[in-house]
Amino acid sequence: MKFNEYKGLDLATIADEVLKKWDNDDTFHQSITTREGHPTFVFYEGPPSANGMPGIHHVMARTIKDVICRYKTQQGYLVHFCVSC
Repeated sequence: MKFNEYKGLDLATIADEVLKKWDNDDTFHQSITTREGHPTFVFYEGPPSANGMPGIHHVMARTIKDVICRYKTQQGYLVHFCVSC
């Protein structure tokens, strides 16, 4: 697989191209349906700013939570997200 080389880096255009590809391939839906029947992993997440105004620490926590869920998805788990359960 070859990756495109971008000489004039236009991130907005690249993001649009990636989103179009994901929409055309139904990537998100397939990531769920291909894991049906596999062991599940549930990540319970509370409100992002329960203790005051949002800050950089909320961004860092959300990033860590996202990385964990993506990692478990790559391991083959069917990952359920539960925001503010």
